[in-house]
Amino acid sequence: MIKYDLIPQQLMHHGIAGQEQFFLPQRMESEALLLTHDAEYVKEVLELRLPAKAMRKIGFPLSAGLVERECVITQGTYQCARYALEEGAAANVAGGTHHAYKNRGEGFCIFNDFAVAANLLLKERAVKQILVVDLDVHQGNGSAALFEGRPEVFTFSMHGKDNYPLHKEQSDLDVPMETGTTDNEYLTTLREQLPYLYEKVKPQLVFYVSGVDVLAGDKLGKLALSAEACRERDHTVARFFAQKGVPLVAAMGGGYSPEISAIVDAHCATFEEIQSAYFE
Repeated sequence: MIKYDLIPQQLMHHGIAGQEQFFLPQRMESEALLLTHDAEYVKEVLELRLPAKAMRKIGFPLSAGLVERECVITQGTYQCARYALEEGAAANVAGGTHHAYKNRGEGFCIFNDFAVAANLLLKERAVKQILVVDLDVHQGNGSAALFEGRPEVFTFSMHGKDNYPLHKEQSDLDVPMETGTTDNEYLTTLREQLPYLYEKVKPQLVFYVSGVDVLAGDKLGKLALSAEACRERDHTVARFFAQKGVPLVAAMGGGYSPEISAIVDAHCATFEEIQSAYFE
């Protein structure tokens, strides 16, 4: 998607980030993918043998370039987590592939980058308790299923009630929002949930899916947030966890507004708010 190229360009153009603050990840090794995903599924993906029916659920045509991108995105999120544990926060210009399950992908997601990164960190004993804060307009169904019954990873999804997926999985905490929800109700609800989540989980690391498909007019979203409220959402999340001293990893998630500039501006605001909260 073109937004992945435009986000870093705009961040540098506006002085939000310099070239030295970016890194280019390699691809995630298959052994790490197997901590989260079924061996046969991983093999079919890497060997470009996924059936056409499976690819229709994912929504992309199968290609070597697509698989390479997914492996690089996943490695990028893991490396962001490592940087966050050292420096306080980091963000992936892509990622947030929360619809991927153990043995299948869907909704533009093949591998679940947050799940792979979380499982690898837990194996390495880098952290013991992780919180996933998923504010994409679509429920993080794959993440919810992957971490069901796993108390070391708490999944929170605040999403559009009537949005994809039709069948919602059960996160540790789901907060469905009515179609057409606007700024004040959304932000009030979020501010009510964050203290509860912190006290409930006491996370050592937060993974944040900052999808901008919550914006009014988004082609695949049904909420009605203004650009200002979307930025305030990111400000609220980043400031809250920065003040608690909890490292944060963000991934961009979805964004399907008719104008690409609206998508890129909203994603760049996420970076700006994280930078302000953690590094100023």
